[in-house]
Amino acid sequence: MMRPNILLIMTDQMRGDCMSCAGHPDVKTPYLDTLASEGVRFSHAYSSCPSCIPARAALMTGMSQEKHGRVGYKDGVPWRYPHTLAGELSKAGYHTECVGKMHTHPLRNSLGFHHVKLHDGYLHYYRSGSTPSYEQQQVADDYNYEMKSRLGIHRDLTEQGVECNSWVVNPWQFDISLHPTHWVTDGCIDFLRRRDREQPFFLMASYLRPHPPFDPPEKYLNYYLGRDLTPPAVGDWEEALGFLPNGQRYDSTNAPADPELRRIAMAGYYACISHLDHEIGRLMMAMNDADALTNTVILFLADHGELLFDHNLFRKSMPYEGAAHIPCIIKAPEIKSGVSDEVVELRDIMPTLLELAGAPIPDTVDGQSLLPTMREETPLRPYLHGEHAIGARTNHFIVTKEMKYAWYSQTGKEQLFDLKNDPKELHDLSDDPAYAAECAKLRGYLIEALTGREEGMVEDGKLVVGRTYRPLLRSAGFEV
Repeated sequence: MMRPNILLIMTDQMRGDCMSCAGHPDVKTPYLDTLASEGVRFSHAYSSCPSCIPARAALMTGMSQEKHGRVGYKDGVPWRYPHTLAGELSKAGYHTECVGKMHTHPLRNSLGFHHVKLHDGYLHYYRSGSTPSYEQQQVADDYNYEMKSRLGIHRDLTEQGVECNSWVVNPWQFDISLHPTHWVTDGCIDFLRRRDREQPFFLMASYLRPHPPFDPPEKYLNYYLGRDLTPPAVGDWEEALGFLPNGQRYDSTNAPADPELRRIAMAGYYACISHLDHEIGRLMMAMNDADALTNTVILFLADHGELLFDHNLFRKSMPYEGAAHIPCIIKAPEIKSGVSDEVVELRDIMPTLLELAGAPIPDTVDGQSLLPTMREETPLRPYLHGEHAIGARTNHFIVTKEMKYAWYSQTGKEQLFDLKNDPKELHDLSDDPAYAAECAKLRGYLIEALTGREEGMVEDGKLVVGRTYRPLLRSAGFEV
């Protein structure tokens, strides 16, 4: 049998529930729904360290956060790993290409791809005056370079008036061909034209939206602005008006204090998703015209989610479903369509794709191939451990098919949610005597996961509060 082509469609900061096929009451995603109807949708897919850099490290290395060593967000740290997904596929004879976001260091680190057409969005670290000129986004980022070539050296993404971590919304003001979402699709279609047809290909279409800025074309924004949108989920455990006093900040990790700004931001986020969905449809049509769909594995996922004002929170890095739960759909030849409730994680993608490609899986990969589960309903793992270093909000979580336990390592605060009956995490059961045994069991899983870690968060079989917790682990070779 011929080795399959592989198309990995990745988006940034997209919630796992923001597809029509996942039951979202507002978001319309006809092309993703089509892909889900033809493939396997994983309803319990997670990002174990839900922010851009550590999530992408898990995807590209197949390693757990304990092994790849990035347990929080930190720019400017070199990516040096014994293997990468693209590198292994390149060695196996695949023609490999990435179009869009990489978010590695150095900025032009190819991670084993034969070619990268790069757009990392707006990264503060790489626009600083202290950054070497060859690492500056205005030079090293292909999209930014092309934008200035077409519109003039003085033009910049900042003209939109919206910041890359903000809930502020402003519709796209330039030609649609220059929108980053459209640009990535164009680059992928061009790859289909110039690919080596003597080799199978691995194409990564790496979109930035719906990560802020919320700058969709106006027609998409108007569709959602004119609708009554389902309010964010706010748990009965959340303090009233928990977004204050940061509710006036445009880039706060809490919700804006003005409810109208919250509604507009949600419309902007959903509009970015619908625009993305239509671009995926355009890519699928181009794939069909290029006779590239017949023997192709198609995988859609995100690096992490977006809280989108659930529990009065915004952005990511938290243990809640909005941030940690991601979409994941895999369509592969000879695999029946359906929905799997196995708990899967980004580290599982590399071994899955390598197995589909008939390529060896390195011994240092921690993830598990999803093919046995897709073929035979084979159980995958009893639980997943997630975490994120984020100052006073540093957190760990344990998630199973039905339950989630969260622990804040700097305060000792615990939470327990029954995801089966309370998927929006509205009710904290950690103090409910009826759930004491369940809470103890999941706490035990966390103790098991953290035992032996360099931070010393477990002593005498118990969790220890207040340990120093950095975004990089010395055990993985980082100097911190």
